[in-house]
Amino acid sequence: MNYPDFFNKIKTIKLQDPLSAFLGTFENGIVEFTYLDVVKSAGHSCPTVAGAYLCTLKGLQALYKDELPQRGNIKVEFSESQTDGVAGVIASVITNITGATTDFGFKGIGGNFNRTDLMFFSQNIKSSVKFTRLDTNKSVEVNYNPNTIPPLPEQQSLMQKIMQGVATSEEKEAFGKAWQDRVKRIFENIDSVVTTF
Repeated sequence: MNYPDFFNKIKTIKLQDPLSAFLGTFENGIVEFTYLDVVKSAGHSCPTVAGAYLCTLKGLQALYKDELPQRGNIKVEFSESQTDGVAGVIASVITNITGATTDFGFKGIGGNFNRTDLMFFSQNIKSSVKFTRLDTNKSVEVNYNPNTIPPLPEQQSLMQKIMQGVATSEEKEAFGKAWQDRVKRIFENIDSVVTTF
């Protein structure tokens, strides 16, 4: 499987998952997610998938500091509804990492490890996403704005050619490289696209 090299340079997200520890899935329940992991789940790499990953990375760093985030013990809130724009895509990425779901996730074992009712939409928040620790009730809000990282000038015209069915194989390849170039630059400029408060 071939993919852009920069995927391997992106900081991973490490958590401790009590359910994984209980079931002997990972030693001590330590699980680590890479950007490649979420790209596989989403089926593609784009500014939205990158943003969901970055919001989770920065949000959990701010929320847990030097502690390992506890997967399955994090509430996630969005201002948008689940069907607005790309909210569903972002939520899917965050679900994969945090374990939080609405009503469709793992219901638990003997009253423990419940992953449902941890994700909420159409909430009265002023950010892209809000993370809350269930153990301390401490919260952090995260804003994501990729507009400060514009696409390469040729990206739009290449996309139009592809959509019209007139692009050459070279132009199709060039479009993919241009698309991933923007994703790479988003990761290289984390502090200008993601803010926490």
